[in-house]
Amino acid sequence: MAGMAVGSEETRLVVVRGNSASGKSSVAAGIRDRFGRGLAVVGQDNLRRTVLRERDVPGGANIGLIDTVARYALDAGYHVVVEGILYADRYGDMLAGLLGDHRGVSRCYYLDVPVEETLTRHASKAEPDYLAQVTELHLRDWYRERDLLPGCAETVIGADSTLAGTIDLILRDTGLAGLPPRVD
Repeated sequence: MAGMAVGSEETRLVVVRGNSASGKSSVAAGIRDRFGRGLAVVGQDNLRRTVLRERDVPGGANIGLIDTVARYALDAGYHVVVEGILYADRYGDMLAGLLGDHRGVSRCYYLDVPVEETLTRHASKAEPDYLAQVTELHLRDWYRERDLLPGCAETVIGADSTLAGTIDLILRDTGLAGLPPRVD
């Protein structure tokens, strides 16, 4: 699908990346809660783990599925937030194609949270089954410091930015703050 124009000049495409427990899903959910109807959240974990039950491997089927879902939502007139760890070496080409093909405003953000803060945030999750399955060893193994996309001007947001502050920044920066939600 890369190379085919997607969305419109009015649609917004937001990519939120970072390590496990950096706050990506919370930021995406907060953007949708603040914006309202008409904004799709395309979550890597949902598509990879829940829909496909696939491990995160190079060339995985979830990479194309993320691309397809984001493109479909943009073409249907939705603003889209793609969120996930989205390792640069595995997802970079897909994201570059999607960003390059999008007709509207596109912005990328990387939540830069140190590994020790990642462990603290992970420990605060309220899902005991998940905490039992995903250990400190997993988090340290998955962690990649500043895994920025080559050739993409990602805005790096540090661990000192609050959830509300990060959401506000992205809403303002993308222009979503000034747009009305869908009413249908």
